[in-house]
Amino acid sequence: MKTVAIIMGSTSDLPVMQGAIDILKSFEIPVEVDIVSAHRTPEKLMEYGKSAVNRNIGVIIAGAGGAAHLPGMIASVTALPVIGVPVKSSNSIDGWDSVLSILQMPSGVPVATVALDGAKNAGILAAQILGATQADIRKKVEDYKEQLKQKVIEGAKSLK
Repeated sequence: MKTVAIIMGSTSDLPVMQGAIDILKSFEIPVEVDIVSAHRTPEKLMEYGKSAVNRNIGVIIAGAGGAAHLPGMIASVTALPVIGVPVKSSNSIDGWDSVLSILQMPSGVPVATVALDGAKNAGILAAQILGATQADIRKKVEDYKEQLKQKVIEGAKSLK
């Protein structure tokens, strides 16, 4: 089974990124977590991205706040799918700088982008990407979505 790499620019991003870690673990998908700063450890970033496929990584989730260069930079050095999580950080402009930095990638360097602080959705999207070719993961995602549906139905019943 492929592993999902979850990287972030600093430990301050971990509370947000924990959502991706938790949902992937609930799907029993192996997770590799690391701190990789685009600005403070650029050599590590390059090596991490270039070697990811050799470490059995299937998808990379990259969370970043502020200028949020990490997702795009990691996408520039790997052919693996990258999901960007904009993080509303203490140095951000209400999170908009992070959202726009990750959304506005140049042609040829795509990064799938989830909502501000949307790490849980990034984890689900990573599971769906892996599930496209792995039936056991696809089944877990289908079951999860069925549980969401049942929650809504039960909630609606409580209104009547």
